[in-house]
Amino acid sequence: MGWEGWPIERMLILFVSLTFCLIGIQVTMSHYRQNFHHKAMWVPVLAAPLFFVFGLILVCFHVAWLHVFFQILMWVGALAGLVGFYFHVRGVGKRVGGYQSHNFLIGPPVIMPLMITAMSLLGIIALYWRA
Repeated sequence: MGWEGWPIERMLILFVSLTFCLIGIQVTMSHYRQNFHHKAMWVPVLAAPLFFVFGLILVCFHVAWLHVFFQILMWVGALAGLVGFYFHVRGVGKRVGGYQSHNFLIGPPVIMPLMITAMSLLGIIALYWRA
């Protein structure tokens, strides 16, 4: 079960991996700015580099166990993004004034965890892609 050239699923896994590298940098800076005041803030900071590294390894070495492991990582990422969305929405509500539009602008970015979910789901789609 090897790669033959650069099929679309291989390019998508590479794209997903590189995107997790960039998301990981942004999440680390944002959560560092907030002094990691909640333990859950460490999840995307630690998970994004894993997604990046194992995605790149899968692009280079297409073996069955890496395929399964990357699939598990992507499901974890999809779930973690949804949990992060909950925490971010709750964080907006804790600000003075609650769920006013101003707090959505200056509070935790509610869309960012959904980006982790979306990229994880794209990784899952790439794994199941059949041309």
